[in-house]
Amino acid sequence: MSELLEMRGITMQFPGVKALDGVDFTLRAGEIHSLLGENGAGKSTLIKCLTGVNRMDAGTIRLDGEEIRPASPQQAIALGISTVFQEVNLCPNLTVAENIFVGRQPMKHGQIDWKTINRRAAELMARFHLDIDVTRPLSYYSTAIQQMTSIARAVDIQAKVLILDEPTSSLDENEVQLLFNVMRELREQGLGIIFITHFLDQIYAVSDRMTILRNGHLVGTWGVSELSKVELVTKMVGKDMDVIFNLKRADVPGDAPYMLKAEHIGDTEHIRDISVSLKKGELVGFAGLLGSGRTETAEMLFGASRATKGSITLDGEDVTLRQPFDAIRAQIAFCPEDRKRDGIIGDLSIRENIMLAVQSRQGFMHPMSRQEQTELANQYIRVLGIATPDCEKKAGELSGGNQQKVILARWMATQPKVLILDEPTRGIDIGAKAEIQRLMLEMCGGGVSVIFISSELDEIIRCSNRVVVMRDREKVAEVDGEGCTQQDILKIIAEGAA
Repeated sequence: MSELLEMRGITMQFPGVKALDGVDFTLRAGEIHSLLGENGAGKSTLIKCLTGVNRMDAGTIRLDGEEIRPASPQQAIALGISTVFQEVNLCPNLTVAENIFVGRQPMKHGQIDWKTINRRAAELMARFHLDIDVTRPLSYYSTAIQQMTSIARAVDIQAKVLILDEPTSSLDENEVQLLFNVMRELREQGLGIIFITHFLDQIYAVSDRMTILRNGHLVGTWGVSELSKVELVTKMVGKDMDVIFNLKRADVPGDAPYMLKAEHIGDTEHIRDISVSLKKGELVGFAGLLGSGRTETAEMLFGASRATKGSITLDGEDVTLRQPFDAIRAQIAFCPEDRKRDGIIGDLSIRENIMLAVQSRQGFMHPMSRQEQTELANQYIRVLGIATPDCEKKAGELSGGNQQKVILARWMATQPKVLILDEPTRGIDIGAKAEIQRLMLEMCGGGVSVIFISSELDEIIRCSNRVVVMRDREKVAEVDGEGCTQQDILKIIAEGAA
């Protein structure tokens, strides 16, 4: 295979941080090449240099042997470099066809040729084995279809290089396989694909080669058959796998008091009937497929949606949670599943993001001083190891793992009795996952009760004292976290009963 893209000596420096230090990267035509590393390793910065978002300080980029230096994403697209991001960046109110051709609509007699747009869009989606109505709004379809629409748009602009940035983080297993089939077809057509993911199994399922970055430096490039998973993780993190996941479950005495009890809560739309109990210092995992009711239960326990039946007691007292403010006042904290949409406020600084919940509970008639805010932020930057030069950096400029730590810091600062974490490790690297899991268990050791929701059963089992298994918006079983296996939980999910 010929070398399609060559990046040599790429160097990029931000104030106080050298994001890339002489990094080399090569992509061949007809290759799926995984770009790997922890959050903050330099993956996103390298891609931004390639796509014209960032101006690199040194280095050269060659595409098909010709030196290029894209000054904007539009120039990169014109050169044949297209990116599909983790968060679908299309227009949900427009149709599938309109999203594919927006900004470059075929014209006829001075007017947009809608017939051609719809026909060509249907043909494009058919290439990906999708027989859908392209005249429906994009919002009508699942995240998987929206991701395919992004890829269809990228392919139709005659892309030579396709960059897929965490495209599978919100897909179920069948949707992932559909995406992989499309990727393999595009590879056969000679496209060069850069695949960024934190899922180790997916790297080995679809990639030809992999390049690893760590702390802005190139660790190396290998064929997928040349490194085992353990060797891959060790090179990514710089530590042995046993050291990374040397975790111990929270020790909960049998006579520990119950911190939270929810009995037969539900509503007519989201949850049928759920009963959950949580002892002081205990970590309870919620397992189940997408749509099983895990997130809906968490939102009900935080007052984001209101239970129309059942009762909730906190530390022995009855509570009514009509809205999130009621939960915050009762010292219940919630880190939502979609950190970019519902958690982090990207344009605010780390300091401003961290102090939001504390300030909300104090009331805006009693504002915290700037010095108090800075001291609070710096305290949790140190405790959580948030990688930043200072607390005034915009939260949106942090890596995914560090953004997750900022949201954790926001709620830790409120000194919660109950902490609900919905997919806190989604889309972050293996080292950051271990850090988040360690923090959860340390908080349990300090007496905080934690509800942990994750799609990755191995981490649910690794951390949980008990596992609540859900299916079809109901609790179908509850198992001992220490004694169960992934197969046990999958069997319960499949059969609907313990």
